[in-house]
Amino acid sequence: MNSEQINTKKSRSIIVSDGACVELGNDLVLDDVTFSIDQGKKVAVVGPNGGGKSTLFNAIVGLLPLANGSIKIDGKNPQEAKSLISYVPQKDFMNRSFPITVNQVVGMGLVDKNTFFNSNNRESKNKISTSLKSVGLLDQIDTNINNLSGGQFQRVLIARALTQNAQIILLDEAFSAVDVGAQEDIMNIINKNDLDSKTVLIATHDINNLEERFDEVLCLNRHCCAYGKPSEVLTEKVIEEMYGSHSAMFKNHTLNSHGETND
Repeated sequence: MNSEQINTKKSRSIIVSDGACVELGNDLVLDDVTFSIDQGKKVAVVGPNGGGKSTLFNAIVGLLPLANGSIKIDGKNPQEAKSLISYVPQKDFMNRSFPITVNQVVGMGLVDKNTFFNSNNRESKNKISTSLKSVGLLDQIDTNINNLSGGQFQRVLIARALTQNAQIILLDEAFSAVDVGAQEDIMNIINKNDLDSKTVLIATHDINNLEERFDEVLCLNRHCCAYGKPSEVLTEKVIEEMYGSHSAMFKNHTLNSHGETND
């Protein structure tokens, strides 16, 4: 059998960023961010605090406008592709003191299907139960989220994403404030067979064990420092560019001016 017969499954780009720029107030947060991610890839988005990881996710889901360039989700603009994406923001953004159960949080993934307010019907119950079983928390379905550990709460948010049945899952700082065991639990969930066709992006500060955990890595510090297989792109030069000072690289890039030369 030759290589052409073996490679019958053709890859398809599902997230394409072409020179994307984002301005927030007086800050140029992302500039000339360019990459292409194929469907089904598990991608780590790494970089320093303030490097633009959360900003990129917000741009992908259409919560932040681009000042320049473009982002396409399966060929569509972010505003047109919202049903394709499930976004799990940093857990600190959700008030865990609010009296809400695991069942109710996971049911939020059904909002776009107009089933959240009828979450007692059989179809909704089955979807919620299936998602919680996938993350190993079916026995916590009636638990108040106040009583969950950090790792359990992250798994609940992933279960919510699974009920949405989106093609793309974005997890912002999923490993933040959880121990190594919880991190492995999250990765085991992501690597399950039923997620093989889904594209998963996880924003993280940790560059350890990326080769074992992810197909590809996107190195980000205001711009795309590198994108590809961890073993190939995480070079000393890229790490220095990603975490070091490189303001000189943006001397022609300011608010409302993205590298253009003025005559």
